[in-house]
Amino acid sequence: MKKTILSLAVALLIVFPKDSFAISEHYSQVAKVTLGGEGGWDYLTLDPEGNRLFIAHNKEFLVVDARSGKPLGSVPANGAHGVALAQGRGFATNGRAGTVTVFDAQTLKPIADIKVGENPDAIIYDAVSQRVVVMHGGSKDLMAIDPQTLKVTNTVRLGGKLEFAAAAAGHVYVNVEDSAEIADVDSKSWKVLHRWKLSGCESPSGLAIDAKSMHLFTVCGNKKLLVIDAANGSVISTIETGAGTDGAAFDPGTGLAFASNGEGTLSVVRNLKGKYELAENIPTQRGARTLTVDPRSHKVYTVTAEFGPPMEGRGRPPIKLGTFTLLVYGPGK
Repeated sequence: MKKTILSLAVALLIVFPKDSFAISEHYSQVAKVTLGGEGGWDYLTLDPEGNRLFIAHNKEFLVVDARSGKPLGSVPANGAHGVALAQGRGFATNGRAGTVTVFDAQTLKPIADIKVGENPDAIIYDAVSQRVVVMHGGSKDLMAIDPQTLKVTNTVRLGGKLEFAAAAAGHVYVNVEDSAEIADVDSKSWKVLHRWKLSGCESPSGLAIDAKSMHLFTVCGNKKLLVIDAANGSVISTIETGAGTDGAAFDPGTGLAFASNGEGTLSVVRNLKGKYELAENIPTQRGARTLTVDPRSHKVYTVTAEFGPPMEGRGRPPIKLGTFTLLVYGPGK
């Protein structure tokens, strides 16, 4: 019996060596759900406990079942950007109104609107400080909100257009788009500890973190994903992605990082023997530029719509009414 167990353990080590994954690195589309409606979109937020997706879509935040894509409700918005979930409540940024809508995370009933800075965009929850953190593209600062009192407790001036952020170990890391930097903010003192220039990165937007290795994954407008050491800001790896890269995500269960590219691809990045590399670029659909990942099922969610022909004098082609769609990608066996 002991020999059998030993042989099985050796076999498992052979099949799954230290630097590989039991879950396949090859992803493919497993679902496509038309959500309808009109207008543009922004971030997706997953509620893993409730298996729900919160999707910023024009004048509302859609809430759908992450397993079936079935609509569960919505929260009104004025320029929807992002949602953070904290202590039984949801916090949603309204870019046009300059507010954060607070709502009951279960019933979706609005509770209050908090006045914040100009053009609130990305929003996250920092568990260490127990604060909801809002990034502003217009007033060029971040604000920390107490999720119980619903008051802004701290404001940090960063002097640039802020994009997405990631939090771990008492730090909030923020992409500063127009200066191509990551700002490292202490979430206890709310002081800026470092500002790291992102060499070779233009217009950084999406940001994710591996809290175990303290590696950051930042995506750049010039078709790149940079892996950054969160201890000192040094660039560990630079990986080619695709055109229109905007969103970043990391799955701690597989060790895979993802970049969603508006050209219609999903870049999968793996760590093989200590070196980060592109595993593959998966075809998605044009415009699928933001994403989130489920750490339990390891599925990746993104959204897009169909576009009409370009119109004279307009930079972006019009979005076809009723074509807003959720795309889901899962690992192979």
